[in-house]
Amino acid sequence: MKISKHSLLLIGLGAVIIGALALSDRRSAAPPAATNASALKNAEAVAVRGENVAYFGDRKGYFVGPDDAKAYPGVVMIHEWWGLNDNIRAMARELAGRGYLVLAVDLYGKVAADQAEARAAVGALDQKDAIDNMRAAMEFLRRQGATKMASLGWCFGGGQSLQLALNERLDATVIYYGNLVTDEKALANITWPVLGVFGDQDQAIPVSGVRTFEASLKKLGVPGEIHVYPGVGHAFANPSGANYAPKETADAWAKTLDFLARNLR
Repeated sequence: MKISKHSLLLIGLGAVIIGALALSDRRSAAPPAATNASALKNAEAVAVRGENVAYFGDRKGYFVGPDDAKAYPGVVMIHEWWGLNDNIRAMARELAGRGYLVLAVDLYGKVAADQAEARAAVGALDQKDAIDNMRAAMEFLRRQGATKMASLGWCFGGGQSLQLALNERLDATVIYYGNLVTDEKALANITWPVLGVFGDQDQAIPVSGVRTFEASLKKLGVPGEIHVYPGVGHAFANPSGANYAPKETADAWAKTLDFLARNLR
């Protein structure tokens, strides 16, 4: 699939807003070591198998799915600005255990050791290359038999989840406090349901922008489910972050599972 002129403009926009995406993940002093397993019930509800796989040239992601031969929906999972770390791998396993083929992509080729490395990785990101990377992940999942397709990401990955939706056909999109595009012309590519999860104390992704995004989706007739949690800030689902909120994280994940089940099954 070729990228249209309008999509190229969106890629340019993505490059311009990379700085804002980077700012949004700075509440942790180091890459997350903890995972959300303790906050989420019934982890790996069915047996899963996982492995590192090359899916975009020599770039390797983490592919995990139920350990049987049945057909399942696919999910492209996108990491925070830290890179493909253990928390994202754990979330991929958790989701796969619910009956999904999940490929957690690697948009960097490494995991950042500290904020400086994470900032450099985000700043060096080529948005066109990132879209090609995620598109390759979709093709990989289709080759594994994925029946329908969704994107899901947190923080930096939330913004990338939306960027993929602006450039590819999906069946569902999930954005956890990611950088938003509110221009209706840009959003017109999206004709499928969108789930957005945010906190009303988020200084990086203000509620005013979230509501504008919500209004734009509504005007376009896009089924949007936007949840703004009171009293929590940015990256509240990051288990190693200063803003971590286990109760809201569990509730948001329950909403995510329900959303994906309704739109991918």
